[in-house]
Amino acid sequence: MDYLLSEEQKMIKELARKIAEEKIKPVAAEYDEKEEFPWPIVKIMAESDLFGIFIPEQYGGTGGGVLDLAIATEELSWGCGGIALAYAATGLGTFPIILFGNEEQKKKYLPDIASGKKLAAFALTEAEAGSDAGSIRTTAKKDGDYYILNGTKQWITNGGEAEIYSVVAMTNKAKGARGASAFIVEKGNPGIDFGKKEKKLGIRGSATREVIFTDCKVHKDNLISKEGMGFIVAMKTFDYSRPGVAAQAVGIAQRALDEALEYAHKRHQFGAPISSFQGIQFMLADMAIQIEAARALIYSAARMIDSGAKDIAKVSAMCKTYASDVCMKVTTDAVQILGGYGYMREYPVEKLMRDAKITQIYEGTNQIQRSVIASHLIKELSKKKK
Repeated sequence: MDYLLSEEQKMIKELARKIAEEKIKPVAAEYDEKEEFPWPIVKIMAESDLFGIFIPEQYGGTGGGVLDLAIATEELSWGCGGIALAYAATGLGTFPIILFGNEEQKKKYLPDIASGKKLAAFALTEAEAGSDAGSIRTTAKKDGDYYILNGTKQWITNGGEAEIYSVVAMTNKAKGARGASAFIVEKGNPGIDFGKKEKKLGIRGSATREVIFTDCKVHKDNLISKEGMGFIVAMKTFDYSRPGVAAQAVGIAQRALDEALEYAHKRHQFGAPISSFQGIQFMLADMAIQIEAARALIYSAARMIDSGAKDIAKVSAMCKTYASDVCMKVTTDAVQILGGYGYMREYPVEKLMRDAKITQIYEGTNQIQRSVIASHLIKELSKKKK
């Protein structure tokens, strides 16, 4: 379908797909098997200027927005959802600085991210604080010109590999969620350390680690916005980043459809290609319909966000939820179409199905997203009745 992309966006799409086809696809299985972080691919992305597309021009980027980031993420994820995550998670870790950072913070950190010199990460989740972000236990106590951070963040994407971390910690526990604040913490800062690399079902080319703070001194200049804004920083960040998760899901799903279609065309049973069987045709048709509908929703949501619309939480949650559900269904159907071969590592669809699952979980489970969507629907109805 023609989504009326700008010439620059078409170039981003073509460039990201070229990297996916020529550089990522051939090594995706290897990185999945070895569970290594894809630094050589990250370097190629950096040299291709992909890290700067969502960063304002005055800080070294090209001034694109959420749609540009979604386009690149989708195409890279076609090659491998795990490898693409090094890129997408950097966007997640950068949005707090773009949205809430002051001028000095933006000048200090964004140029290195835009050039791909440094990766970023977002440290919110803890053992007792996943969907319930208000239950954060990591503390940040003021001590003169510094804040002293103590606590452990769990399942942090790009953990240990990123140089720049946007971290949410409690500056006033008594205020609950309103007592959370956000900070920029650099990897070399004394008191920041990293746990073991997690062994995962999918996205194995991505690094997922604990980020541990032990009397970690962070200068007050690295406070994002002001004290008590941490929860708002986190929620607004997710509003901007969830279309990226959705785009990752669509990229994985599109690859699964492409693989299933190719296989169904070549595989013969009962003297005919299985693509001639109505049962298989209906599966392929439904897969294509669902992917295109998810893509249309993502692009629409991204354009709405880029337009400066204020109330974006609902549409952001919608595109993430729908696209990730589609991804799980499409990849499962792809395995079914390939039959026994689909279950074997020799074929890529079993990996695609494993990679798909996380898109329904991180950046807010789909159950939480449905609660967000429903609450907005109810609020909108209440406003109409007033």
